[in-house]
Amino acid sequence: MTSVTKANFANEGEFNQLLSNEKLVVADYSATWCGPCRVVAPLIDRLASEYSDRATVIKIDIDENKDIAKKYGIRSIPAVLVFRDGEVVESLFGSKPYETYSNILETQLKL
Repeated sequence: MTSVTKANFANEGEFNQLLSNEKLVVADYSATWCGPCRVVAPLIDRLASEYSDRATVIKIDIDENKDIAKKYGIRSIPAVLVFRDGEVVESLFGSKPYETYSNILETQLKL
């Protein structure tokens, strides 16, 4: 039996700590009431599972973490931001195919 890693929800403090300590962080900004977010959620969980040893993949509930959403200019969700060394290197808005997310991660891992 294989274990499946899911992307965990992070609060502002945990998020800031990850940005400081991790080379590559993928943050999925979403909300429980958002339909398209529910489409993206399993893709983000798959990213978390497949890249668990190379990147940190988290979810951020914008209703519970309004300041983080405001800080990064999140005006529509779902929004997936990719951070490298604490800086935003990619911003994706709306639902995208899994390959879009994985291709971005593969590119960042080669840098």
